[in-house]
Amino acid sequence: MENRTDLQIAHEAAMKASAVIKHYAENRDQLNVELKGRHDLVTQADVETEKKIVEIIQHYRPDDVILGEETAAQQKLTNARTWIIDPIDGTTNFTHAFPVFCISIALWENKRPKAAVIYEINSGEVFTAEEGGGAFLNGRPIRISDAQKPEEALLGTGFPYRDLEIIDDYLALLKCFMKETHGVRRPGSAAYDLACVAAGRLDGFYEYALSPWDVAAGVLLIREAGGVIADWDGGDEWLFGKRIVCGNEAITRYLLDRIKTYIPEELRKAKPLS
Repeated sequence: MENRTDLQIAHEAAMKASAVIKHYAENRDQLNVELKGRHDLVTQADVETEKKIVEIIQHYRPDDVILGEETAAQQKLTNARTWIIDPIDGTTNFTHAFPVFCISIALWENKRPKAAVIYEINSGEVFTAEEGGGAFLNGRPIRISDAQKPEEALLGTGFPYRDLEIIDDYLALLKCFMKETHGVRRPGSAAYDLACVAAGRLDGFYEYALSPWDVAAGVLLIREAGGVIADWDGGDEWLFGKRIVCGNEAITRYLLDRIKTYIPEELRKAKPLS
C-alpha cells in the first residue's frame, strides 16, 4: 500500500470526491432533495460524495474510525484515529446553486485534530493544515487577522435552523454586532466561515447548533493560523456542544462578552447533540 500522509489522504479524498458534486452541479435535473429535518436538506450528492471519501480513506487506513454526517451511527469521539467528514457543508446553498459549499475532512486522534482539508468547490480554494505544521490556502501560508477592536472587525455567523428557541436573543446579538463592527456575513457554510477566519478574511465567527463535521477541520486551520476557539462560556465544549466562537484573542474576548450580555445563561451552555 502506498505510503501516504494523513493530509495527503484527506486531500486526495476531497479532490476525487468533488467529481460527484460537480457532476450534480452540472446536471441538476438528476438531483433529488429530501428533508432530514426542518430546514435540513440532504441529496444523493451528499450521500455519494461521503461514500467516495470513505472509500478512499479506508483504502489507505482500513482500521480508522469514520464519523460522517450522512452515515454516523453514533456521535461521540474516542482516542481512536477518527475521520470526521462533511461531504457537502452548505447543502442548502448547493441545492439552490448558490456558490459557497465545501468538502470538509479532518483526522482526529486522542481527541485532537491532526490533519484537515476544506475544499470550496466553486472557487477551487483548498485550505489545509497539519498539527504543528501551519495552515495554508492553495499551498500558501495563511494567518489569522490581527484586528484588535470591534469597529475594525468583520464577523461571520450562521442562523439557527434546527432549534429556534434562541432566535430572538440571537437576532438581538446580531443587531449589536451590526452596530459595533464593520459588519456580519453569512455565507451559509460553517466550514468555509472557519477557513475564512484562518485566512484573516473574517476577524471572528460565532454560531449556534453546529455539528462536529461542520467544525472539525476548520478549528485546526484556525489554531495553526494563530487563532483560538471556545464555546459560548469560554470553555472547550465546542465540538459536540453546538456553540462555537473563534478569532484572535482580542476579537474572541469581545464576542464572548457580547454573547454573555445578550444570550441567557441557560442558552449559552453547551448541549450534547440530540
